[in-house]
Amino acid sequence: MIKKLLEKIPSGNFQYPAIYGGIILLVVLLGIFPLYRYNAKHTLAVKKIQSQIDEQKELKQVYEFLRAASEKKTPHHLPNPEKIRLPRQDVDRFQDTFRAEAAKSGLNTVSLIPDVKTMAGSSQSLLYTAILKGEFANFRNLLLGLGALPYIDRLGEIEIQQSGDAIQLELKIWIALAN
Repeated sequence: MIKKLLEKIPSGNFQYPAIYGGIILLVVLLGIFPLYRYNAKHTLAVKKIQSQIDEQKELKQVYEFLRAASEKKTPHHLPNPEKIRLPRQDVDRFQDTFRAEAAKSGLNTVSLIPDVKTMAGSSQSLLYTAILKGEFANFRNLLLGLGALPYIDRLGEIEIQQSGDAIQLELKIWIALAN
């Protein structure tokens, strides 16, 4: 049966379709298939870059928020008031002010004791020893608050001791007194 079919098909007619089919097969194998693989790799690269772009778009909102928050931050100016002397009859006013500043900064005042030796006589300054408990980060705020008081002459010793989960601060504060 195959012989009969081959006899009916002229030999010249079979060669041309075979040649054309081979050419089409070569074009597919050497042209289209490599181009398909090339496009698949580039599509993967484009998807990767697109995901990075989307990620950057999402991060841009966070960046803008953080940038706006940092611009809103007001700079801290260290207080430097004109120095005055506290009248001797108003010495108790310092204790109230100190306790208020300590509470405002988040520190607990354990004790605030004036030095008896500096109280006697005609001393130009009075020494207070303050013991506080709290977080070290809040100590900075207390120092800024004390710097705003015009009658504080200077800060003496500062001792910092770790006790449990908080720290204990002991500082000596010199108050300028008027005669």
